[in-house]
Amino acid sequence: MRDKMSHAVVGTIMGFVLSRAGFSSWDEVHAMFTLTDLRLVLGFGMAVVLLAIAWVVIARTTNVRWAPRHLHPGTIPGGLLFGAGWAICGACPSIALVQIGEGQLGALVTLAGMFVGNFLYAVAHERRFRWSQASCVDM
Repeated sequence: MRDKMSHAVVGTIMGFVLSRAGFSSWDEVHAMFTLTDLRLVLGFGMAVVLLAIAWVVIARTTNVRWAPRHLHPGTIPGGLLFGAGWAICGACPSIALVQIGEGQLGALVTLAGMFVGNFLYAVAHERRFRWSQASCVDM
């Protein structure tokens, strides 16, 4: 129970930070994707740099090692679809939850679209692709 509470607290803090930074605003996300305002782009860039530094620190201070992985056949089309959906609705899954927490009820449509998209992918995967659904480690 204590573990779940700590996850809830961290998630709430993260949602608050994302909201205050402007990631839950469709106008801000639109400005990011059209490169008319680089504030969120720079925010992403800083996150990538901090994560890269954290990976180096973890690799040097622990026994954790990351091995190169093969590119899954669905990664590129999936990433393009994810980005297109994000640009259209202005929200990734976590931001849709932040928007709901802010009272933006339009985010319920976004969340429903995410569930429908996942369902349609499962149907298409079963009928057409049949790629391994395991982690890329197994490839």
